Amino acid sequence: MDFEKELKVERTNIPGLIVFDLPVHGDNRGWFKENWQRAKQTNLGLPDFGPVQNNISYNAKKGVTRGIHAEPWDKYISIASGSVFGAWVDLRPGDSFGQVYTTILDPSKAIYVPRGVGNSFQALEDGTVYTYLVNAHWSLEQKKTYTFVNLADPDLHIQWPIPLEDSERSEADLHHPMLKDAKPMAPRRTMVTGCNGQLGRAIRSYVDAHGLEGFEFNDINTFDFSDPAQYDRFDWSLYGTVINAGAYTAVDKAETAEGRALAWKANAQGPALLARVCAEHNITLAHVSSDYVFDGSRELHDEAEAFAPLGVYGQSKAAGDIAVTNCPRHYILRSSWVIGEGHNFVKTMMGLSDRVAKGELERVTVVDDQYGRLTFTRDMADAIFHLLDSKAGYGTYNLTGSGSVESWADIAKAVFDQTNGNGDRVRPIPTEEYFANAKDPVSPRPTHSALNLGKIEGTGYHAPDWEESLKAYIAKELAE
Repeated sequence: MDFEKELKVERTNIPGLIVFDLPVHGDNRGWFKENWQRAKQTNLGLPDFGPVQNNISYNAKKGVTRGIHAEPWDKYISIASGSVFGAWVDLRPGDSFGQVYTTILDPSKAIYVPRGVGNSFQALEDGTVYTYLVNAHWSLEQKKTYTFVNLADPDLHIQWPIPLEDSERSEADLHHPMLKDAKPMAPRRTMVTGCNGQLGRAIRSYVDAHGLEGFEFNDINTFDFSDPAQYDRFDWSLYGTVINAGAYTAVDKAETAEGRALAWKANAQGPALLARVCAEHNITLAHVSSDYVFDGSRELHDEAEAFAPLGVYGQSKAAGDIAVTNCPRHYILRSSWVIGEGHNFVKTMMGLSDRVAKGELERVTVVDDQYGRLTFTRDMADAIFHLLDSKAGYGTYNLTGSGSVESWADIAKAVFDQTNGNGDRVRPIPTEEYFANAKDPVSPRPTHSALNLGKIEGTGYHAPDWEESLKAYIAKELAE
């Protein structure tokens, strides 16, 4: 061993598989090493993988050979005594499937093994002690996801120092499949909450259209994410991503006593609970926010603007955003004026346009002193998966349609014209006049809801022009 070397890192041909040369300090009594040092090693590229369990494998005799097993967790492997010949096989789906890396490990070396990379080793000395940290607790549910490959597969071209026929192997390891017959390890599951809302339906459509696997869709009846008692039902180490599409969106009802409680539960407490469990299990949390976290005094809002919500709904959404930022791996997608499958402004205007065309209504009043852009849920789903797939930097991103900033009245006129050619029947009025005779509580609205799209565009995502999306949306609705 080199007792004076500095901590160094070596990348391998398997993506994410990292070897560390560890400083080992020795004298006449023996040796000492920092076996795992979070700050130093994360600075060198070790993921902050959050180990929760330490396992030790004692190998009494030289020639004991174990593996090849890919388990659903990340590992940090080191040697406490003796040495091993280690062999790792990438069993994740993708271009690197089947890649092999081998090296000898002794107390001066350690290796980080990402989830889905098959692990195996052969003890080169009697009394070899092989230790590893993992970031998930063992469970029967976890074991069902293991992937195995036969140690003797000739296609792997592993040059075992001790011939396998002379080694000590378990009965199970003798009968694992060859690489050509092995099923790649499935990625961690993705949970979608609020699956029956406008955004939840768009996310499901995206998943179906792209043939994605490993998705679990929940609504409040199958998982109320605002209820702390429901979290123990899940083995969270099986999940890699949570997309929170659930929220309380009744802006005016949030001003009532009943609605206020529901808004804070769904929009603040729920995201806080999700953020906590995602932080504990290294899960990426994608969460949807709103322009209502701002007071609308600026004509264009960027992601760094300080919160200044005007009403209960905006206050609860701002609280949820703050909670989500406590999850290290988070994306907050801030939107405004959402349009998707379900009840929304465009569908309401289309229905009113039909009533005007039938002579049931003379004209329709729509406010003309609130300004923004529409956000179509299809674009929101595309943007969420863009951020997840491109591994863009964590944080908050604005996302609406691109194009001109218009008032609600302008948008209503466009809907009327495209539905029945009767946009002249829309009467623009100020917000104050519109709500002057309201019997129920009314939430204050931001005057300006336009969001700056520069940050998300910097990741390579370009939102479609909302006016073109509106034309396609209306055409689809009219055709059905």
